[in-house]
Amino acid sequence: MSFDPTVDYPLGSRRPDLVETPSGLALDDVTLEAARAGALVASDVRATHATLRRQAEVARATGRTQLADNLDRAAELARIPDEELLEIYTALRPGRSTAAELDEWARRLDGWAAPLTAAFVREATAAYVERGLVGA
Repeated sequence: MSFDPTVDYPLGSRRPDLVETPSGLALDDVTLEAARAGALVASDVRATHATLRRQAEVARATGRTQLADNLDRAAELARIPDEELLEIYTALRPGRSTAAELDEWARRLDGWAAPLTAAFVREATAAYVERGLVGA
């Protein structure tokens, strides 16, 4: 499936064949009628890893590198269970975790194939240590 980030954006209208739900439904199957009929689950309205990666490509192709980096991290996080994401979010709040605990989260993120997010956590840890924002 070819994808040209300079031509195929917005994906939903120009390349709906490239957009699907985490359960594999096509974009055309995500309708209000389907929701009313109970044919959709909550995850059917979430962006997938693949869609977020494509959105990052679009952002990068238009020179929006910071947005592209954020979308790349979001793509990594799309594969991580919600409960874990909430734990990571809580752990990253200043003063909630020790540097060692944040380092452990970074290692776990590496294990979940989320190296960009792991690097982000390591960067946050260094900044927290420098500013005295880590827990005891």
